Amino acid sequence: MSKKKVISAAEAAAMVKNGDTFVTTGFVACEMPESISKALEKSFLETGAPRDLTLLYAAAQGNRDGSGADHFAHEGMLKRVIGGHYNMVPELGKLIFDNKVEAYNFPQGTLSQLFRDIAAHKLGTITHVGMNTFADPRVEGGKLNDITKEDLVEVVNIAGEERLLYKAQNIDIAFIRGTFADENGNVTMERECCTNEATSIAQAAKNCGGKVVVQVEQVVQNGTLDPRLVKIPGIYVDAIVVAEHPEDQDQCQGTPGFDPAMTGDVRIPLGELDYPKMSAKKIMGRRAALELEPDKVVNLGIGAPEYISMVANEEGIGDYMTLTVEAGPIGGVPQGGNKFGGSVNVEAIVDQPYQFDFYDGGGADLAFLGLAECDKDGNINVSKFGPRLAGCGGFINITQNAKKVFFIGTFTAGGLKVHVEDGKLVIDQEGKKKKLIDTVEQITFSGEYARKTGQPVMYITERAVFELREDGVYLTEVAPGIDVKTQVLALMDFEPKIPAEGVKTMDERIFKDELMGLKK
Repeated sequence: MSKKKVISAAEAAAMVKNGDTFVTTGFVACEMPESISKALEKSFLETGAPRDLTLLYAAAQGNRDGSGADHFAHEGMLKRVIGGHYNMVPELGKLIFDNKVEAYNFPQGTLSQLFRDIAAHKLGTITHVGMNTFADPRVEGGKLNDITKEDLVEVVNIAGEERLLYKAQNIDIAFIRGTFADENGNVTMERECCTNEATSIAQAAKNCGGKVVVQVEQVVQNGTLDPRLVKIPGIYVDAIVVAEHPEDQDQCQGTPGFDPAMTGDVRIPLGELDYPKMSAKKIMGRRAALELEPDKVVNLGIGAPEYISMVANEEGIGDYMTLTVEAGPIGGVPQGGNKFGGSVNVEAIVDQPYQFDFYDGGGADLAFLGLAECDKDGNINVSKFGPRLAGCGGFINITQNAKKVFFIGTFTAGGLKVHVEDGKLVIDQEGKKKKLIDTVEQITFSGEYARKTGQPVMYITERAVFELREDGVYLTEVAPGIDVKTQVLALMDFEPKIPAEGVKTMDERIFKDELMGLKK
C-alpha cells in the first residue's frame, strides 16, 4: 500500500468544491475534526468558496460555542443540511429558522445506519423508526422550514407492512476524526470516548467515489499500530491532517486534554464522582431510580435523565444494571454536558449504528429521556419550540423501541424553584411556561404509536407522575405537600384521567435529604 499524503487543514478544505455534499463526524463536543472545520470556515469567509454545500451528519456536533457544525453557519456556505440534532449549533439553527438554508431533521440512529446503506449502494434505510412522528412524510417529513421542499423520506409497503424509506445521499467528501494514523493511512481511535459511525462514513464516501480525510493527533510509523485497534483501514483514506492546535484534538471540546477513564485505560473509584444536591432534577432522578430493575439494559438521555445515573451510583446500585449511551458506550457511568456520549469505567464501546440496531430491535429494557412538552394524547415534543430548534437526536429510535419508556422533566419551565422541607415538596417560585399542554408543537414521540404497540409509558415530574394507558393520560402520583387542584390540574392545559384507586402519594423517601436505601 502506498503511503498517504499528510496535508494541512487548509489543503483539506481546498478539496471541497462548490455544491459538494460533505460529512463530518462528531457526537456533541466529542470526536469533531476541528482543525479541518475551522479551515473550511476560514476559506469561505476569505474567498466566498466553497459555497452551496450540503452538510450531512448524524448526531449533535458542537458545544454552543461556534465549534462543530456552527463553523458552517454562514449564509451562502450551505445550501442544505441533513442532521440528527441541532441544539448544540444555535447559529445553524438561526439560518434554518430564517429560511436561509434547506434543512431536514431525521432520527440520529437512522442517519448513522444510513451511512452503512449508502456504502452498500442500497436505496436508503428502510425502518419503522419515525412512523407517526414529525419525520413521517404524512406529518412533516422531517422538513424544518418553508423553503425545504424535496421529499427525502417516503412511506413504502413491504410484505404487507408500512415502513419509512430514508433515501440515500451521494457523498463527495468526508472529514473524520481519529487518534493515530500510520504512514499507510490506517487510523485508530483509542483516545476517543466513542467511535460513532466513523467506519461507515469512510466506506460510504469511498464507495460514492468521494474523498476521505482524517484528522489525527499524530502520524506514526507503519507497523506500530495494533491492527485490532484500526477502525478506518488505509484503503478507505485519501489524506491525513495532523491537528494544528492541541485543543482541536481535545477528547471533548471545552474540556482540555484526555480522560483515560472514558476509554477504559483506567478505572476510577466511583466515590470520586460528585453527587448532586437536592433539587427538582434530583427529585426526578430519585423517582425514576425507583423504576430501575436489576440486570436490565438502560438508556439515559441528556439533561434531567443524567441524574438517574448519579442517584443510582450514590445509592450504591450503579452496577446492578447496565447503562448505555447511543454513541456506543456500554456499562460504566454515562457523562453529561460536553462529555455526553462518553462513559467513565466503560466496559465496551461499539459503533453507533450497531448500538442503534440493538435499540431499534427492542434491546433497551428501560429508557429514560427528557420531557419538554407533553400533550393530552401522550405525545412528547423535545425537538422544536418556536424559533428554537433542538432536533430529535436519538430520541425517536430509543423511545419508540424500548420495552418501557420514561419521560423526565420539570412540571413547568422558566424560573421554577423548589426545595424540600420536612419530607414535603415546596414550590418557591412557579415556572412561567406550562409543559403539559393541549397539543405539542412537534411530535417527537407518538402516544398513538405507543398505544398501538402496547408500550408502557410513564411521565415523571418533580411533583406528579403520569401514565399513558389505552384511553389516555392518567395522573397516578402527587408529591407530598402538593395540592392537586391548584399546583397540578390548574397548571395543565388538559384534564388527565384519574385511576379508579385514586392518586397515590409519591414515595416519601424521595423528599428526604438522605440516602433512600435503594441498595436494600
